[in-house]
Amino acid sequence: MTQQWSDFIVLLKREVVPALGCTEPMSVALAAANCRKLLGCEPERMMVWVSGNLFKNGMGVGVPGTGMIGLPVAAAVGAVGGNPEGGLQVLKTLTAEQVEHAKTLLPTIAVDVKDVPDVLYAEVVAEAVGHTARVVICTDHTRIILMEKDGEVVMQQGSAPGVQIQAAKSDKPAMSLREIVDFALSVPLTEIDFILEAARLNQALADEGLQGYGLRIGQILTQQVERKLLSDDLMTLAMRLSSAASDARMDGAMLPAMSNSGSGNQGIAATMPVVAAARFLHADDEQLTRALVMSHLIAIYIKTYQNKLSALCAASTAAMGSGAAITWLLGGQYEQISHCINNMIGDVSGIICDGAGSACSMKVSTSTSAAVKSSLLAINNLRVTQSEGIVSDNVDQTIANLGRLSKEGMLDTDIEIINIMRTKQQKSAG
Repeated sequence: MTQQWSDFIVLLKREVVPALGCTEPMSVALAAANCRKLLGCEPERMMVWVSGNLFKNGMGVGVPGTGMIGLPVAAAVGAVGGNPEGGLQVLKTLTAEQVEHAKTLLPTIAVDVKDVPDVLYAEVVAEAVGHTARVVICTDHTRIILMEKDGEVVMQQGSAPGVQIQAAKSDKPAMSLREIVDFALSVPLTEIDFILEAARLNQALADEGLQGYGLRIGQILTQQVERKLLSDDLMTLAMRLSSAASDARMDGAMLPAMSNSGSGNQGIAATMPVVAAARFLHADDEQLTRALVMSHLIAIYIKTYQNKLSALCAASTAAMGSGAAITWLLGGQYEQISHCINNMIGDVSGIICDGAGSACSMKVSTSTSAAVKSSLLAINNLRVTQSEGIVSDNVDQTIANLGRLSKEGMLDTDIEIINIMRTKQQKSAG
């Protein structure tokens, strides 16, 4: 096996991991849990500082096991019942009693936006029995870069002995779409069969979501199939399963999602449309495995051109991986796969991210339908061409163009989204 293939496997195992709840509030919960560990007791009060983007994604999303939304809730339950070494599953063992107790802390918790260069930043300062603790997370959702107790540095940049800290990620390995497709279709199956866990976890989340969470998009679509208002076709199945999983995740279900690039919705968008297509087309386990590897690795590749958090809806870019994999399951080869991605970038590249919440399920379903539509066009050798918009004849250049749009062109958009959301919060608080 080549070094690049080994790098791809490492990349998949690093970026495709279980996550309980929306990952931005989980960063705050993780910081709060580590503050409790530093203090040796439960905090009496906390100040939470976050980047604008983390504020945006934590303002309106459900916190697992609580039935409540918001960053103060995440900080409270993290401080009371969070596992300091739990990573993105920091609240996995949260109990109902801990939630009730955490509610009493809410009046003592303040949250505000901090002007920092990192788009992903969470800082918690906690006080108890005359002592203070400070924990800072940045760049990645579980990357703790600083721990202090009473102003003394306990750990900085992951150097402290005995503290479970995830190191910062290395630069992305060199890759192209063709190399990803070749890897997915040729690597020994035993090296990649771990990816089937993504199908298992996200299918369980979809099954839960079909019981009725959030906007109940998955449940409503399923009911319309039963009423014959929608047909039980590939696109509808993919939308039903994907949106149901997102419904449950965004409304605080106590089930983990298999995430991609630090986001559960990205993991859902890269997984469930592929699972739906494999089921609809009666694909075998090997085909599903290779399709999931292709989808997740393409989603990671596209995301490497973008900031971890931005004004561009990342579920739409993750679904581009699903579109590519569905194209292959439908009989397409590399040329058609590249057509599909160009088609999707020509279609859904303008979906904004205005924070995590129940509406994310709508964006997941929209992106899923675009993935299927783009695949159907691609296998008929139809594609958006270089003469249109940001699309290039070279699909890797198109992906780079999308990254440029996200990372540079949408900065002002992101600022205005955050300003609007902060104004809403201030008016509701007043």
